[in-house]
Amino acid sequence: MSPDYENHSGTRPAAWRDDLTGGDDSLFAGRPEPVNEYTARTLTYEVTGRIARITFNRPERGNAITVDTPVELAAAVERADLDPRVHVIVVSGRGKGFCGGYDLSVFAEGADSWAGGSQSAEGTAISTEGTVLDPAVQARNHNPWGTWDPMVDYAMMSRFNRGFASLLHANKPTVAKVHGFAIAGGTDIALFADQIICAADARFGYPPTRTWGIPAAGMWAHRVGDQRAKRLLFTGDSLSGKQAEEWGLAIEAPAPEDLDARTEELLERISRVPINQLVMAKLALNSALLNQGVLNSGMISTVFDGISRHTREGYAFQLRSATAGFREAVRERDEPFGDWKRAQFDRPKD
Repeated sequence: MSPDYENHSGTRPAAWRDDLTGGDDSLFAGRPEPVNEYTARTLTYEVTGRIARITFNRPERGNAITVDTPVELAAAVERADLDPRVHVIVVSGRGKGFCGGYDLSVFAEGADSWAGGSQSAEGTAISTEGTVLDPAVQARNHNPWGTWDPMVDYAMMSRFNRGFASLLHANKPTVAKVHGFAIAGGTDIALFADQIICAADARFGYPPTRTWGIPAAGMWAHRVGDQRAKRLLFTGDSLSGKQAEEWGLAIEAPAPEDLDARTEELLERISRVPINQLVMAKLALNSALLNQGVLNSGMISTVFDGISRHTREGYAFQLRSATAGFREAVRERDEPFGDWKRAQFDRPKD
């Protein structure tokens, strides 16, 4: 068969700017478009042009993490990864901030159910009864007078990690757009993204390292280096968005009112590049992170996170939460550091 020069993509100006569906010679020519949008329990998904937008959607709870969050995030990332129209994936949060961490009442206050319910991104109910996610099982495994099974704890927490790590392991570039706050477990999500862009007055930190927590994702040293990671985790202090940019955690930290526009500019520039170029660049660069031991860091950190909730100090914090309430226990933990209900840094000056 002779070559069909007339219909070859090389005969069109800048045909490499087409997405994977462009041109008659596309592998996807004549095929239906994948799902453009849906609403799950903890997030929404929408494709606009070449951008997939995943938005945490529990603003009344500070977008706190529930048992549904990792499943729904991973499902949304996979959907975008498989969509031939999508070049880049952005994750953000509705309301006052990106993500305020885990909804911890099931552990700290002995609640008998996970906040937010249990349902997958596709609307199929996830039954947690009788599994390691069963609230009754986890309550028993957090009993200060009982026997702790560390591998039941690990099975539960590593599941969250795997879902959040979908941002790192997705083939396509992922961007975290952070406003307001990315605190505790919220940083476990944001730090897995390939790029973080944040408002200058945003807040990043992991206060639970003061007691009852270690960042399970294990990404801090990989993102900001050994000394700076230790500076944060030895104190539980937070960074402003501007400091995050200075430390290399964020790629940019515009004024809050400019965050939307600057994020769209970044997304638009990434989306101009062919998908195959983006995937190859990401795989090549991720190889360096993997060689640094990202997976090992996550495993060790997840184990230590479980241990930190089952030390003498961890049980003291848990029992204080059960008797006085989680907010009061957090106040007592953070007030001596001067950042109870506020960042310990000044807002950036104009």
